[in-house]
Amino acid sequence: MKQNLLILLLLTIRLMNISAQENTPILSGKVEISITEGTFECDLTLSEIPPIKDYFIRLNSGMNILHMRSKKPNDFLIYFSKSLKDSLSTGESNAYFFKDTKGKDKFLPESIQFKYVGKFPVVKDTIENYSRKDWKGNIAFNANSVRSDGLQSAWYPILYDVTNDKVLEKVKYDIELVCSDCNTLYVNGNKPVYTKSYNFKSESPQELTIYCGNYEFSELNNTYFLNSGLDNDQIKEFGELINSYKNFYAQNLKIPFDQPVSFVQTTPISKKDGWMFVSYPTIMSIGWKNGLKSIVEPKYQNFYRPFIAHELGHFYFGTYKVFNSGLGDMMSEGFAEFLSLQLTKKIIGEDIYKENINEKIKNIEKFNAVPFAKIKSDSEYNNRQLYVYNYAPLIFLAIEKEIGNEKMWNWLNKLLTTPIKFTDYDFLTSTLEQTLKNNKKYNSLKREYFESDTSLQNAIEKLKKK
Repeated sequence: MKQNLLILLLLTIRLMNISAQENTPILSGKVEISITEGTFECDLTLSEIPPIKDYFIRLNSGMNILHMRSKKPNDFLIYFSKSLKDSLSTGESNAYFFKDTKGKDKFLPESIQFKYVGKFPVVKDTIENYSRKDWKGNIAFNANSVRSDGLQSAWYPILYDVTNDKVLEKVKYDIELVCSDCNTLYVNGNKPVYTKSYNFKSESPQELTIYCGNYEFSELNNTYFLNSGLDNDQIKEFGELINSYKNFYAQNLKIPFDQPVSFVQTTPISKKDGWMFVSYPTIMSIGWKNGLKSIVEPKYQNFYRPFIAHELGHFYFGTYKVFNSGLGDMMSEGFAEFLSLQLTKKIIGEDIYKENINEKIKNIEKFNAVPFAKIKSDSEYNNRQLYVYNYAPLIFLAIEKEIGNEKMWNWLNKLLTTPIKFTDYDFLTSTLEQTLKNNKKYNSLKREYFESDTSLQNAIEKLKKK
C-alpha cells in the first residue's frame, strides 16, 4: 500500500513538473546588436504561450514595432492595442494586448512573431556625453558594452498574467545573437563566449539578462567572472568566499543552493550611480569605483560583502520563490536583506552587523511606516528604499529576537516551500502561525509588528534591549 502511494506521489510530481514545463513560453529568433550605434534589431517569436484570458505583453518603450504576427493557430498580422492599466509598464516598457473580434475581450495566440528595432543613447564619456541617471531597467550602452536585464527593461516580449499577478519573464530560448562590433557575448543561463555571433539555447527557463561587448572573462569551478578586473589569486579568494556564503544559506534554510553564479562588472552611463542587481544566475555589479575587487580588498570588503550576501539571498527570495501581491516586493527584498544581516553577523563580523543595524535605525527613525496589515499595493510603501531595505528587515530582526533563531529559520523555510498562488499578507502571517504553533505568541507578534501603527518603534525598542 505504501509502495503504491509512493509511486502515485512520484507520478503526480512528475506530471506537475511536465505541466509546469509545458506552460513555459519559448522565445526563438534572431537579435542583432551594435554597441557603437546603440541599436537592437529583433525578429523574435514567442511560442508555447499558455491560455491566459487577461494579460499584457510588455515590450521596452524604446522599441519601434514593425509588426506583431499571429503564427498559431492562424498566420496573420495582428492589430495591437496599448494599455495604461499595467502599472509596471509606465516607465521602461509599454503594455500591449489584442482585442477579440467583438472588441470587448482579449484574445491571445499560441505563437506570436515580433519584429522591431530600437536605438538607444551611447555614452562615450562622462564629461559631457552622459546620462543624469542609470538604473536596473535601463538598456545601457557605454560605448564598450551593452547591458540589460530582462524583467524590468523588457527588451524582449514578456507576458504578464493579470489574474494571477504573474510575470513570465523566464523563458526557454533558442536565439541567434549577433554583435559585429563585440568580441564577447553573454546571455543569462549560458556561458560567455568569445565571438561575434552565437546561437544561445536553454531548456531551463531564464530571464534574458544580457551583457555583450569588448571584455575578458575568467572561470573557476563553473563560476564565471565577466570583466571583473580580478587576478587569479583574487578570483580564487572570491570563489571560496561565495561558496562559504552559499553553504551558510543552504545549511540554515535547509534548501540547497545548487545554481552556479556568473558575476559581471561594468560601468554605469551616469557619473555617480553604483549598485548591484541579480537575475539568476547573473549578479551584475555596476559602478566606477573598485567594483567586484572591493569584495577581496581589505579596505572595502567589510562594506561591500554584505551587498554580495544580499544578492545571493535573492537566489531564495526572488528566484527559488517568486513573490507577488502588494507585499511581494517587501518580502523579496526584506528577507534577502535579513539573510544578509544574518550572514554578516556569523561570517563577516558582528561589529559590522551592529553598524548596519544602527545605520538602518538612524535612517528610518523618523519614517512614517505603514504596517504590513494595511498595505494593499507597493505604492503605499511611501518610500520604497526605506520600507524594503530598512523597515522590513528591522521588523524581521525583532521577530527573530522574540521567537529565537531556530524558529526564525523554520519560518523562512516555510515561506520558501509553501505552494501558493498569491504571496500576500495572509500568506505572510499564516506561515508564521504554522511555524509557531502558539496562538498567544502569534497573536501578540501579529498585533505588535504587523498591525500596529507603532510597529517600527516597537521593533527598534525590542532590538535596543539587551
